[in-house]
Amino acid sequence: MRRRFKPQPRRENKNPHNINNKILASEVRLVGDNVEMGVYPIRQALSKAEEMGLDLVEISPNAEPPVCKIIDYKKFLYEQKKREKVMKAKATKVIVKEIRFGPNTDDHDYDFKKKHAEKFLKEGAKLKAYVFFKGRSIVYKDKGEILLLRLAQDLEEYGKVEQMPRLEGKRMTMFIAPKTKK
Repeated sequence: MRRRFKPQPRRENKNPHNINNKILASEVRLVGDNVEMGVYPIRQALSKAEEMGLDLVEISPNAEPPVCKIIDYKKFLYEQKKREKVMKAKATKVIVKEIRFGPNTDDHDYDFKKKHAEKFLKEGAKLKAYVFFKGRSIVYKDKGEILLLRLAQDLEEYGKVEQMPRLEGKRMTMFIAPKTKK
């Protein structure tokens, strides 16, 4: 007979900061708006926060004495989440566009695909150019490499080669990153 494992409920601190009675230090350094800055005993700091109808929040617990601020904690958390969301939205997302060639690609097809590659690099996307070798065409590895190097040379003003042509299975791949605008 198997014993059933009964997991214990997790007890996590919902708040990333110590607030009010959770602050363990005997003295704290108060900072913030509408407060006389200085070192206060914890009871005096708590009573000041209570008078103002706000929370005493431990901002820097590792300082000596710990730094606390009298603020509305829920509003503080809301604004912090809002700032994080804005920072995340501003983070750049990398887009990778692919262009596929065969080892015996004609000049017209090459020019057509090169124009697309220029457009992708101008838009700020990374380019993954690869030559796909079908069946016995793997014997033309050198043609594929020459084709990719020619593409890199033609796109030199729009982007720089991030990875030189490299054979991986039946594909020879090269990455080109867009040049940053000055």
